[in-house]
Amino acid sequence: MEHTAEVTGIGVGTGEDGSNVPAVLLAARTEYLPIVITADQARAIQLGLSGEPFERPLTHDLLVEMLTEFGGAIDGIRIDDLADGTFYAKIDVERYEEGQSRSFVFDARPSDAIALAVRVDCPITVTDGVLDSAGRPEDEFEPERIDDLDDDR
Repeated sequence: MEHTAEVTGIGVGTGEDGSNVPAVLLAARTEYLPIVITADQARAIQLGLSGEPFERPLTHDLLVEMLTEFGGAIDGIRIDDLADGTFYAKIDVERYEEGQSRSFVFDARPSDAIALAVRVDCPITVTDGVLDSAGRPEDEFEPERIDDLDDDR
């Protein structure tokens, strides 16, 4: 079974070396699904959530623009597997040509799929298996702003 998930923000944990480790937090069922990402991936998601335009398109914005120009649309993303600590995602796309639709499924990193989803406001779903394996109680995480992450600026 799949559950609709909502991006609630970026959580920050502490790595083994004491550094900040960002994770995008998805709320599904009654729990959070933290997916560890890099600071750059966290920024891409935060920028998509903010809706602030840039003078020139960033990578995920460019991909959405190109896909749209070629008659495609992102219908949704799915986080559907977890193996050896790695999450797997799929991007469901439809392309319209001469009134006919054709469906495509693309394998993607969850961070990229989520960065696209927040830009086009499409559904994000997560399977029971993934939530059963990696879901955590909501009180374990506190969303923080990406500005709070330590990085080399």
